[in-house]
Amino acid sequence: MLASDPANTMVLFGLAKEYEKAGDEAKLIATLERYLAAADDEGNAYGMLARAYERTNQNDKARDTFQRGREAATSHGHPGMAEEYKTILESEYSVP
Repeated sequence: MLASDPANTMVLFGLAKEYEKAGDEAKLIATLERYLAAADDEGNAYGMLARAYERTNQNDKARDTFQRGREAATSHGHPGMAEEYKTILESEYSVP
């Protein structure tokens, strides 16, 4: 499917979920970065990407990605997700 429509963000997100299940962090990160460059994500993919960055010891990228996810969740009306990311930023990254 992706080969015939490489810009299909739904397929990219589904593929990212499969890489997450398989534990393929490199492909997960690459796919989510590609997805987020093309999609108006509401916050969920940012959390997935941030955790993948953490698992690969890219903590600066993880922190920045949680912040972007918080902003996306807020702008899309998902206060629970925004609060979750805020809590993670405060407790794990000492970001107010």
